[in-house]
Amino acid sequence: MKTLILTQSDVRSALTMEAAVTAVEEAFAAHARGETLMPAKVYLDLRKYDGDFRAMPAYAKGSAGVKWVNSHPQNPARHGLPTVLGMYILSDPATARPLAVMDATWLTAARTGAAAGVAAKHLARPGCESIGFIGCGVQAHTALAALQVVFGELEILAHDRRTEVAEAFAAEVGGRAATAPEACGCDIVCTATPSRRPVVERAWIRPGTHINALGADGPGKQELDGAILRDARIVIDDLHQAAGGGEINVPLASGELAEADIHATLGEIVDGSRPGREGDEITVFDSTGLAIQDVAVARIVYDAAERRGLGRRIDFLA
Repeated sequence: MKTLILTQSDVRSALTMEAAVTAVEEAFAAHARGETLMPAKVYLDLRKYDGDFRAMPAYAKGSAGVKWVNSHPQNPARHGLPTVLGMYILSDPATARPLAVMDATWLTAARTGAAAGVAAKHLARPGCESIGFIGCGVQAHTALAALQVVFGELEILAHDRRTEVAEAFAAEVGGRAATAPEACGCDIVCTATPSRRPVVERAWIRPGTHINALGADGPGKQELDGAILRDARIVIDDLHQAAGGGEINVPLASGELAEADIHATLGEIVDGSRPGREGDEITVFDSTGLAIQDVAVARIVYDAAERRGLGRRIDFLA
């Protein structure tokens, strides 16, 4: 009984963003219909090391798996390692046979970007022509790839607290570096920072803008001025996760927002049980990252790797 071992290069080779967007969209809809299983994400907080680990199990469409992933913001400076490192175990739910063990660092980046594409597909205005990034790291790259799957070519404006990072990203993707207000004047705005205080002001956001808030993933993190959320149609991926550590966690805790102010989950909108955009309102997608996204993408990676003969096999029971 051999298990397929897939490195990050194998995962990158097996996964296209088109396939990731489709898989994530289907996973959100299935979750809204109650066809998935997703226990609460488990956190192992390691303040001594300025980081944490998260265990994320899920079942969807005949596949089960668990992701073991971290967030260590000081890794690049201290150790020359990525902030996020992850591994995924994909299992056959009928027999418990371990089908694959794969790198989940790229899988995580890709599925988060795919969720941004799905959200914009259902919440942004038709005919979007421009996208602005606040934060130009790995997540900006995958969000852009997903949005290009949905919308085709877009004008790209890039802002980062480190000007050289914004300039490098802009040069790589054919955009231009911009101020934060300029980037926030686009049709779609993606925030992907680890900030604990707002980096986007209400005055910068025009009517009809769609915002993908991708950065907040823990208690106390916040990227958007609370006034933006008060004025927006808010869509979350999961209430438990968003309330605990998503973009809405700080305004909920302070009483600036209430759960009644949340319009819907993205799955409900994809499934058609709740409306998406209905006019010129501001829309915000609060993305915390769901385990159902991981298992959906891990399955298509495994299937593609099997077809193409990628990776190598190990018998863990030998």
